[in-house]
Amino acid sequence: MKLRKATMEDFDQIMDILRDGRNQLAEQGIDQWQGDYPNADVVKEDIENGWGVLAQSDDEQTVGYVAVVDGPDTSYDTMKGKWLVETENYVVLHRVAVHSKHTGHGYASKLFIAVIDYIHDHRKDVETMRIDTHEDNKIMQHLITKHGFEKVGEVYGYYSEDETIYVYAKLTATGEEKVNG
Repeated sequence: MKLRKATMEDFDQIMDILRDGRNQLAEQGIDQWQGDYPNADVVKEDIENGWGVLAQSDDEQTVGYVAVVDGPDTSYDTMKGKWLVETENYVVLHRVAVHSKHTGHGYASKLFIAVIDYIHDHRKDVETMRIDTHEDNKIMQHLITKHGFEKVGEVYGYYSEDETIYVYAKLTATGEEKVNG
């Protein structure tokens, strides 16, 4: 799995991946992403800020997308819970999606591993990684915890009025040093 920064030339492909992700969630009866999120403005912001990342298989096919967003992130301002470490030095993994024509090959796990490795190797300033998902998205919850993230809280009504999102965090080596002294 290779990661590469998205450019505006990738915009249509990213939107296709996210639309496909929305459809996959709908087919599973999950209300996540069923409104106006993620939308074109969010993706443009990802690209303009250097947060948008495309995941490519070893044969160079683009299989997925993730936004690695630098904190602070206001979506967690009302979180009920406790962070692993209180810090402004974190990134949030948002808009994680693997296109359905590439599912079943372990690409979602490979994407997580590649992002975690990248942050470990190239972002020594980051103390913790954060991610959230819809309370009904059991597949994503499993994937998140499989890769060492711990559930740290919940946010109610941020994306839509009746929605609960589960929030997870994972310390980096820098964060572990801060916590363990």
